[in-house]
Amino acid sequence: MAKKRIDFKEELKWNPCDIFSTPKDYETEYQKIETALNEYASYENHILDSAKNLLALLEFDTDISKRLEKIYIYAHILNDQDTTDTSNQTLFGKSLKLYEKYVATTSFITPEILKSDYSVITSYIKEEPKLAAYKRSLTDIFKFKNHTLSTKEEALLSNLVSAFNTPDDVYSLLTDADLEFGKISNEEGHKEELTEKSYRKFIESSNRKVRKNALTKLLGTYSKFKNTYASLLMAEVKNNNKIAQVRGYNSALSAALYNNDIPEDIYTNLITTVKKNIAPLSKFWKLKKAALGVSTLHLYDTYAPITKEIKHKYTETEARDLLFEALSVLGDTYINDLKKAFTERWIDFPPNDGKRNGAYCTACYSVHPYVLLSFDGSLNNVSTLAHELGHAMHYYYACQTQNYQDYAYSIFVAEVASQVNQILLSKYLINKTTNKEDKKYLIDDLIQDFKSTIYRQTMFAEFEKIIHEEDQKGHVLTHENLCDIYYRLNKEYFGKNIVVDDIIKYEWERIPHFYMNFYVYQYATAYAAAIKIAMDILNHKENAVSNYLAFLKLGCTKTPIESLKVAGVDMSKPEPLEEAFTYFDNLVKELETLSKD
Repeated sequence: MAKKRIDFKEELKWNPCDIFSTPKDYETEYQKIETALNEYASYENHILDSAKNLLALLEFDTDISKRLEKIYIYAHILNDQDTTDTSNQTLFGKSLKLYEKYVATTSFITPEILKSDYSVITSYIKEEPKLAAYKRSLTDIFKFKNHTLSTKEEALLSNLVSAFNTPDDVYSLLTDADLEFGKISNEEGHKEELTEKSYRKFIESSNRKVRKNALTKLLGTYSKFKNTYASLLMAEVKNNNKIAQVRGYNSALSAALYNNDIPEDIYTNLITTVKKNIAPLSKFWKLKKAALGVSTLHLYDTYAPITKEIKHKYTETEARDLLFEALSVLGDTYINDLKKAFTERWIDFPPNDGKRNGAYCTACYSVHPYVLLSFDGSLNNVSTLAHELGHAMHYYYACQTQNYQDYAYSIFVAEVASQVNQILLSKYLINKTTNKEDKKYLIDDLIQDFKSTIYRQTMFAEFEKIIHEEDQKGHVLTHENLCDIYYRLNKEYFGKNIVVDDIIKYEWERIPHFYMNFYVYQYATAYAAAIKIAMDILNHKENAVSNYLAFLKLGCTKTPIESLKVAGVDMSKPEPLEEAFTYFDNLVKELETLSKD
């Protein structure tokens, strides 16, 4: 039955009117910004004539950026709440064009500033104290001096952004719009459409035949397009490597890590450490095999819950109250600020037709964060809400504390706050429940999160590293090569006590994160950091809460590694990862004890 957006209560929807009261206000501001972009020309070749000129340019650019962010976020959330609305599509398309025009118009700024020496900047800051507010962003510009091209070359690259995005764009269209997987039988024997969205339900089924058919049919469909997907992925890899080369980096990995101030050792140590700690996962597979009553455990069995799913359905109000209880360990200030997400309508709950799939949080510095999900009342959905509200509170505190130019925290720490919330929620429910089967389900769910986030994402990270290195060596990567590499990594990462099915070799085709240029490793590092923070809070470690809240306020005023040190986590050392595996092993032991009882 169709679920029209208009049929849902307004209090369950986010409030775009906090950004612009009406679409007409959006249009008016759009026109003003478009006209104002012409004013950048007056600054070209004059930015560093004086401290006054530099300050004027930075203040003007900050104002335009803030206003442009409102334009983009407004159109973005309207489009995502109903992707079938053509007026929203048009609005979003316009906002992207305006942003592209801004990028092209401002491409002269960085090369022009870099024509000088940083000593000029320091002297200007002494001369004009207001420039101190831009010290970090100016320092960052000079950090990239050796990797910044001439004004003309930067302008050329800016104009080629849409071309560089083509592999990702085509991948998304092929996967989300054109690919059809057909129908499979559900647990009741009725035929249902298999999609990427419905796949999770089938692969987690208690019926082994349904699980096997889901994996076989999904990846079997992808295998038919293996040449196309191989071409897309290798085009993405070549883009990354070529851009890195043009900018003077040793590799695409070096470029991606340098952007976020991450030492390359952290990436390689992650892979090494995870591969040294496969034993606890192998122990879990043995436990799961016994629980499921199968003679051999296959990859398609790994997502099935070890016991019956918790069927309780939560209303939006019950979900809210549960989160307030579970997160109360973070203190009254945090909870009172979290309440604003509900009272001020930051969240969009309705599972209406046409709504964008998945869940996310986005921030508008001048207003507040916005959270999207399609709430179905399941415990999994409550956990998703906790996750996205972790992002929201991270944004909220950074926006409240930092200047616009310093509020956007690094990608490396982006998943920390979200995972802290999820871990705190899970631990609260495990400690609260007296039902042994529910407790087993919750612990199994935490173990699955760990497996998916640390083992699996690290495997993805090594796959990315290998294929970029192969391209750098001049090797042509065909679909056969990609499949062989991916299959071998599955064998290495999932260890003993499990059958790695041959068809898994095609799974790389369905991973969109391979088009995000070395993003995935950060899921694993962030999860390890989140475990450390959450456990310190639950164990009442001195200053754990205050340190964590201080971390949430930092924005990008410190490097990611230094930011996490404020929260009590030093990711430059092996301890956080080693402690994470101890935590994982303890979960497996706890589940083992409950299973024996």
